[in-house]
Amino acid sequence: MNATSSYVSGCSDAPLLGCTIGQLFDEVAARYADNEALVSVHEHTRYTYAELRAEVDRLSRALLAFGIDKGERVGIWSTNRAAWCITQLATAKIGAILVNINPAYRLRELEYALAQSGTALLITEARHKTSDYVGMLRELLPALGQSPPQTRLASERLPELRAVVCLDDAETAPGMIRWSDLLAMASQTPEDALMVRAQTLDFDDAINIQYTSGTTGAPKGATLTHHNLVNNAYFTARRMGFSAADRLVIPVPLYHCFGMVLGNLACISHGATMIYPAPSFDPRATLAAVHAERATALYGVPTMFIAELEHPEFDRFDLSHLRTGIMGGSVCPRPVMEQVISRMGMREITICYGQTETSPVSFQTLRDAPLDKRVSTVGTIHPHVEVKIADPNTGRPVPRGQPGELCARGYNVMAGYWRNDEATRQAIRSGWMHSGDLAIMDEQGYVTIIGRLKDMVIRGGENIYPREIEEFLYTHPAISDVQVVGVPDPRLGEELFAWIKRAPGAALDEAGVRAYCEGKIAHYKIPRYIRFIDEFPLTVTGKVQKFRLREMAVAELGATPS
Repeated sequence: MNATSSYVSGCSDAPLLGCTIGQLFDEVAARYADNEALVSVHEHTRYTYAELRAEVDRLSRALLAFGIDKGERVGIWSTNRAAWCITQLATAKIGAILVNINPAYRLRELEYALAQSGTALLITEARHKTSDYVGMLRELLPALGQSPPQTRLASERLPELRAVVCLDDAETAPGMIRWSDLLAMASQTPEDALMVRAQTLDFDDAINIQYTSGTTGAPKGATLTHHNLVNNAYFTARRMGFSAADRLVIPVPLYHCFGMVLGNLACISHGATMIYPAPSFDPRATLAAVHAERATALYGVPTMFIAELEHPEFDRFDLSHLRTGIMGGSVCPRPVMEQVISRMGMREITICYGQTETSPVSFQTLRDAPLDKRVSTVGTIHPHVEVKIADPNTGRPVPRGQPGELCARGYNVMAGYWRNDEATRQAIRSGWMHSGDLAIMDEQGYVTIIGRLKDMVIRGGENIYPREIEEFLYTHPAISDVQVVGVPDPRLGEELFAWIKRAPGAALDEAGVRAYCEGKIAHYKIPRYIRFIDEFPLTVTGKVQKFRLREMAVAELGATPS
């Protein structure tokens, strides 16, 4: 292959791990039995690895007693809590497929996920903030109130769903099984039954279904295997230099790969400690957990780090033990990265890129990567992964320095979309997972994500990548965050619309933004429309919802989407 081609494969001095999640966990739990494994701050709960293994095995035996077979789906609808991690590991140990359900889902989305996945057992918490999960389930499943616990539900809408378990005993509704009662069923299963089940499992078995956002259609269930998740977790942690001495604060949601793979499994792969600061992201709780737990690592998307840095009590917390972590989800403004390193002490913070369909990481910066590479790229190729930046029309790698679609191939590519062969065929072609992301690879192999194929703005025949403009505007000291979208224009096809969040206490108007752009970026890249916003619409994982910003921009202008 020509050295200037945008193709790269990741070398490593460590081989891929050939084990199931259960085998990995048991081995690590035996080696680091007395090391602290899990701290759920808001639940006042702590487990050593030996204690966590005992809890996992108890739930595993309970699920076997309940009759969960290998390959059956067990859904979890919950925010971050110890039971989430225990369920994740227990389902893996018995070969059940864990279905991650977004805590933000409402009735229609919940029903779709349960029906499409064929979930047999749903484990749910009672409520979180304004979300009444029990109330929604009673509306969705009238049979709940008519069936005694531990008897099979009779639901026409969800025929494969056998039962619902509520994690909060005191709020368990009629017809639901209490969490404590489920755990008590473990006594019905002999301990050697786990070993018998383990002998039937293979590391290529599907073990997890995660639903995509579904912003352009019905959500698709990315189906991931033990092999996908174990290795992606292990090599991500290895690139951060994780050891059993590390303590990671995980404010990102567990239902997402960021939390359950790069958080839980990455820690487990090296005997490190998982720390949940709150049920969902809370900047103060995150800072307090780093302080109290003497954390060495912290995760988040840029908006989370910005919220922490801007918190009025930031200086009250001791963050001196922080060393590394991951910032993912979107590009990090240089001023934010500088503060994360200087004020938070995260001198070895890494940037990751990936997607759920690739387990998730394909690229990650090294711990000693130069600052400019941490704010302008997503790093270099991950071990044992291949990537090409391809011409969307031909599928062939483009020369380095030219934009194309990022495609990945290797152990990390999902098994497919659950019960959706057509979508799988469209996404995976000749083994290559097509990301839909536009990227550029430089001569050193660093990759820069310049936007989504669908987000690219075509203005008067010019291809414009919103991320390039956002990165420029981030350099304005009065701008805390910015998002650029395209809006319909009758003359040029599309025009640029910038939503800007001012820095705290800063004064900035449209004229000031345009004056800052003049002479620094091409005139056609200067946003035609500029509006200011206090908060961006976010997903549960903290990612900005660009499709919503486009809808808001169109409504603001009184235009009709193209």
